Amino acid sequence: MALEKITKVVGTGVPVMGDDIDTDRIIPARFMKCVTFDGLGEFAFFDVRNNEDGTPKDHVLNEDRFAKATILVSGENFGCGSSREHAPQSLYRYGFRGILAESFAEIFFGNSITLGMPCMTLARPDLDEIAATLKADPTTPVQLDVLNRSVTVGEREYVAGIPEAAREGLIEGRWDPIAELLETSEQVDGVADRLIYV
Repeated sequence: MALEKITKVVGTGVPVMGDDIDTDRIIPARFMKCVTFDGLGEFAFFDVRNNEDGTPKDHVLNEDRFAKATILVSGENFGCGSSREHAPQSLYRYGFRGILAESFAEIFFGNSITLGMPCMTLARPDLDEIAATLKADPTTPVQLDVLNRSVTVGEREYVAGIPEAAREGLIEGRWDPIAELLETSEQVDGVADRLIYV
């Protein structure tokens, strides 16, 4: 089964601004005892969204006007800290399908691409402008154009960055290496059969 070719992601956005937002903030370690990643979405940013007694804090992700946002906007070095795969998994299951930031931690970036969730970089002034636009009108359409390396927010278009290997994998439907391996299992078996030490 071929993977979806991801050339564009279209939706609405939510600004979760800040630098060095690490994976422990994205998904606290105590929620990582799961056997599968199913259900992790409800725990995304749990401690910054909720008080110790579980009541909601005054946080942008708790605002009804951003409830259907599918694109997260943030700052520099997003996804830093420990290399837990649960972080991008929780964001994907929360409902995000793309992330915009000034830069990304390398392992977080790779794990996100493997989910088919584009992570694109923008200059800080552009991100600040986008955040202001979304705060003023959360219904503003946001488009991540992976193919052409651009981001459109409302009527405004921005030049974005994404490494060529990730871009190519997304637009050619080769973003999950495990799925690719499973699709070529016959070839893998053929090579294994020819190896004298297997």
